[in-house]
Amino acid sequence: MTEYLSNPFANSVSNPLFDISEVAVGQHLYWQIGDYQVHGQVLITSWIVLGIIAILSLLGNSNLKKVPEGVQNLTEYITEFIRDLAKTQIGEEEYLTWVPFLGTIFLFIFVSNWSGALVPWRLIELPSGELAAPTNDINTTVALALLTSIAYFYAGLRKKGFAYFKRYVQPAAFLLPINVLEDFTKPLSLSFRLFGNILADELVVGVLIALVPLVIPIPLMLLGLFTSAIQALVFATLAGAYIGESLEGH
Repeated sequence: MTEYLSNPFANSVSNPLFDISEVAVGQHLYWQIGDYQVHGQVLITSWIVLGIIAILSLLGNSNLKKVPEGVQNLTEYITEFIRDLAKTQIGEEEYLTWVPFLGTIFLFIFVSNWSGALVPWRLIELPSGELAAPTNDINTTVALALLTSIAYFYAGLRKKGFAYFKRYVQPAAFLLPINVLEDFTKPLSLSFRLFGNILADELVVGVLIALVPLVIPIPLMLLGLFTSAIQALVFATLAGAYIGESLEGH
């Protein structure tokens, strides 16, 4: 009882929220920014991922050739892939506007996931905490999911104005609570699906490497590369589908 009363938030109504916010996997490197603490290891690995993407983009587009080769061939293939994905999910009229957004989401998640599968982040020692893929942190996946939600709200409001909100009472007004609830479940499912899959993959591989360091973890690491790519594709596909849904007429 003494320990409970010593907590300044013990008598607060929102105490369960603080309990949930304390749930953590692994050790974190905290940076103090003003009155807030942020996970420093997420920012470090995110900057590394963004640096990799920027370097590949510069190498692939700095000296363009009519017949692409090398890195240019890779970047053009990725661009065509994202354009086809956007056209399929959003439609031919609006898809070009959303290619940069979907491409950024896909590339960031893809490179982040693969960095977690290929780079032994935990071997790099820090004063406190440990490095991991950016998508191995729930804050990153929630941020990506919220950006997706903002994107499809923006798409619908830009095209239809306030008439966009008619979708909540279609095809019948009594569906209003369900349609509103759907907008809350979309970012939840996006964020927890990505976070859960990446975290589970890294934990399984880490345990197997600790128990059987040779040979056996290799097939699972290869499987992890495949599932990491699939998770990036699923996230980008669903983001495109949500945007396309907000743009189409009922």
